[in-house]
Amino acid sequence: MPKRVLIVTYYWPPAGGPGVQRWLKFVKYLPEHDIEPIVYCPSNANYPIIDKTLKDEIPENAIILKQPIKEPYKLANLFSKQTKTISKGIIKEKNKQSIPERLLLFIRGNFFIPDARKQWVKPSTNFLTTYIQDFNIDTVITTGPPHSLHLIGLKIKQKLDVNWIADFRDPWTSIGYHKQLKLTNYAKKQHKQLESKVLNQADQIVVTSPSTKTEFETITDKPISLITNGYDKEKVIVNDLDEKFTISHIGSLLSKRNPEILWQALSEFVKEDENFAKHFQLNLVGEVGENVLNSLKHHNLIDYVNKVGYVSHSEAVKFQKKSQILLLIEINSEDTKAIIPGKLFEYMVSNRPILAVGPKGADIETIIKQTNTGQFFDYSEFSALKTAIKQLFEDYQNNSLKVNAIGLQRFSRQALTKQLVDLINNL
Repeated sequence: MPKRVLIVTYYWPPAGGPGVQRWLKFVKYLPEHDIEPIVYCPSNANYPIIDKTLKDEIPENAIILKQPIKEPYKLANLFSKQTKTISKGIIKEKNKQSIPERLLLFIRGNFFIPDARKQWVKPSTNFLTTYIQDFNIDTVITTGPPHSLHLIGLKIKQKLDVNWIADFRDPWTSIGYHKQLKLTNYAKKQHKQLESKVLNQADQIVVTSPSTKTEFETITDKPISLITNGYDKEKVIVNDLDEKFTISHIGSLLSKRNPEILWQALSEFVKEDENFAKHFQLNLVGEVGENVLNSLKHHNLIDYVNKVGYVSHSEAVKFQKKSQILLLIEINSEDTKAIIPGKLFEYMVSNRPILAVGPKGADIETIIKQTNTGQFFDYSEFSALKTAIKQLFEDYQNNSLKVNAIGLQRFSRQALTKQLVDLINNL
């Protein structure tokens, strides 16, 4: 009889975005290892991004349990049009926030600890405690953010003799946006205490980046395993590359993810090289913050921008495969060194060069260099970045723009699932 594993997640199709992909793929491949995944998620979640095409990837025989959730975002919509952008992570600069927006951030940070889904903890714990006993569940896995879902695992662990794995797709108290939530000292202390409880009472911790692993090792002695995000086999076939010299960013460009260093380099090339200006196009595929668009206008690049907006995952893969260059941007902050965007792994198997800009010492730099899939620059390397863009454009003109990737297999969803299976079986 296969082992039964209960997976507690907030993000599940029809939700879109990278938060869905990780556990959707694990659920797809776990049965190959004699493990039966049972997914528990909200029946009426207020997802900021919808991608109905992902529902087609749910295995036909998958067991999906759903229970209603009460979310304050729906109430907040009545008095602020900006709530949806806040829930997507697009938080305006302080001097551009309205009074209702500032109030929302304060309430979100100090009255909903650890997050706005906290009201789902008690009813979920009651429902799942009975379900686990009735259906002989071997292991419970909680994945966050939202980190309130880890509190479900914590309370179940306190009630039942069950194995518990806490999966952190992002850090908790060190995540960059915490600084924008106007947290009081009391709220900061509460977050720290809850984080410590989860890390010290779970049987196994899973993280997606080396930096998060290092951070958590200072908080707990419990075993911590690194299982990154990854790539899956895509059915999307693209026969031809873009004719233009397209530099494409797939995903959200949030309020502080605004690489002035890159815009300045591109702006100078447009002025200096008429041929570059003729062929260059910047594709922005996903949500874009207002300040990013303002920066592009300031650098006289807006006429070269193809603002596509959010597209389905399959459409995003098409952009990845046909673009000349794939752009990866991370905020220039110590807090973002541990962030490894899920799209990086899909970028790596798209066979297109990656141009990445991020904080010095970022985990993404190590992966890009190890796999030979592109180039990384920190925010102080303007001259080197400009030189790299010049060389990439010359290669494009000579039809020699290509990638010779190495060691990608370890990031396949099948290989990553095998790592998870080993953890489950060794508990």
